Amino acid sequence: MKLDRLIRIGVAAVIALLFVIAIAALLFVTESALNVWDRLVEGPKALLYGYVTVMAGLAAGAAWLIWRLVVRRKIPDARVSAETPLSRKDIRDRLAEAESAGVDVASAQAELQELAARQAAGTIHLCFFGEISTGKSSLIKALAPDADVVVDVVGGSTTDVRHYRWRSEAGHQIMLTDVPGTGGLEQALDDVAMQEAQRAHVVLFVCDGDLARQEAEAVAELSRLGKPVVIVLNKSDRFDLDEQAALLQRLLEHLDQAGGEIERDRVVAVSAGGESEVVQRSSDGTEATVGRQRPADIGVLVVAINRLLEDPGDIDARRDRAVFRLAADKLAEAENEYRTQRSEQIIRSATRKAVVGSLAAVSPGTDILIQGYVGTTMTQEMCKLYDAAPRDLDVEEFLNLSQSRVGRALPLSLAVAGNGLKAFPGVGTVAGGLVHAVAYGLIFDALGRSLVQTLSKHGRLVPEEAAREFEEGISEHIEAGVRRVARMALDEKADAD
Repeated sequence: MKLDRLIRIGVAAVIALLFVIAIAALLFVTESALNVWDRLVEGPKALLYGYVTVMAGLAAGAAWLIWRLVVRRKIPDARVSAETPLSRKDIRDRLAEAESAGVDVASAQAELQELAARQAAGTIHLCFFGEISTGKSSLIKALAPDADVVVDVVGGSTTDVRHYRWRSEAGHQIMLTDVPGTGGLEQALDDVAMQEAQRAHVVLFVCDGDLARQEAEAVAELSRLGKPVVIVLNKSDRFDLDEQAALLQRLLEHLDQAGGEIERDRVVAVSAGGESEVVQRSSDGTEATVGRQRPADIGVLVVAINRLLEDPGDIDARRDRAVFRLAADKLAEAENEYRTQRSEQIIRSATRKAVVGSLAAVSPGTDILIQGYVGTTMTQEMCKLYDAAPRDLDVEEFLNLSQSRVGRALPLSLAVAGNGLKAFPGVGTVAGGLVHAVAYGLIFDALGRSLVQTLSKHGRLVPEEAAREFEEGISEHIEAGVRRVARMALDEKADAD
């Protein structure tokens, strides 16, 4: 108890001493400040204003440095911006910025050029979209009998985008677009069809019955384009009136669930007609297969199309926004490809510097931050590449967290490095320094790839996530990169010798 009392008295004494020191410091600073202020007031006004300006500048500079060091800057969420309607200026500004950074923007620019050509022509584009064998080509043939439309009894006969001219009753110049049927074996054709749907004014989704799950998902994706979608039930002559009514109601429900506009003429039942094979029995009892022409019944589809064309300005604006989004998507693909290539260059450069630094060291240790400058530079360059703006503390935290995991990864790196070097003829007995150089290169290679995964996923540097990616993926990255890094180390060793 006596000892406890002495401790409390000691703590109280320390507090009292700190209080006295703080009061003394405050009085000293106050007296000094007042003396300086009095002299400034008594002196020339220019000196007073100049002194205040300098002090304000120093304070602002200190505040800015603290903000840069401590405050985490907000990174725009790409998922939110992807839902925001783009204007022509938005996409052009993004294209100019990406092009100046070295991104190949030709594909995105081609979409804007195609849009400009269609705007100048003043033609309305209707896209016939749907799965294979639903009769899209036959419908176009029924609408434009004089067009050279390829119709085949074999499903999936349309393997490219085809355009056919048609004039509506109101005199509109219309381009009927036949796209490859979806749901086939080639995923690339599905992408071609969806992109053409984005370029069109109106999408006519053709089906021949209730929608399967894949078709319902396609309708939902088309509805998100923000343009009119009409569901066309083809081959309706296979159903009686009650069955047709039930199917149309079910299709309306699909459109409602997809978020499409529920209006009359948005779901129609038609028959493209065409030729069907029937078995004909003659009077003598013999049978023969003959073709019989079925008449087309597409009147309600023509009415639906004419109704949608009553406000061409609205469908023009919707088409333009969809094309801007398509161009933005293609720009994003180009940016991702550029980042993949550039991040590989950054990782290789950092790995080479790590190898060179380790070869230059007599006794390389187990600390990845023996080359802290390399790690910091690589992290900052990678964050800049992904438009992330980390705090300096974030970079330091990521490297510190990674350093704590290197001790467990180094034995594996050394073992893999030794085996990798032995795979090269003529190396013979591998020197320890060369093994350590390869091991350090493998660690930096894995560190860079963990950064890429985290920045791609989150759009910003999350130290804990990046360090976890590094720890969980280091074995895989080391095994994958050993021959590349070993060759790099051997080349550097040869140059040094």
